Amino acid sequence: MNYQPLEDRLIVKVNIIDKTDGGIILAGKSKIKDQVAEVLAVGPGRYDKHQLVPMRVKVGDKVLFPQYTGNKLDGDVWILRESEVLAVVG
Repeated sequence: MNYQPLEDRLIVKVNIIDKTDGGIILAGKSKIKDQVAEVLAVGPGRYDKHQLVPMRVKVGDKVLFPQYTGNKLDGDVWILRESEVLAVVG
């Protein structure tokens, strides 16, 4: 599905972890999302006092975000706000 984020939101592709480092396979809701994701799309930015504040992240960036943030859109595609991003991973 094609998503276009609004305001200061971004669409990211998250790596879903289904196996622990020890080799235990996680099933169903036990699967966890990695905290580093690739940015697929960004909104135009947010307005502050009638001025557009542009986005600092761009498509293709790898970003770090907290474990329990964002909303799942489809499978491994999530939407979150730019303010929820902790860092851009270089």
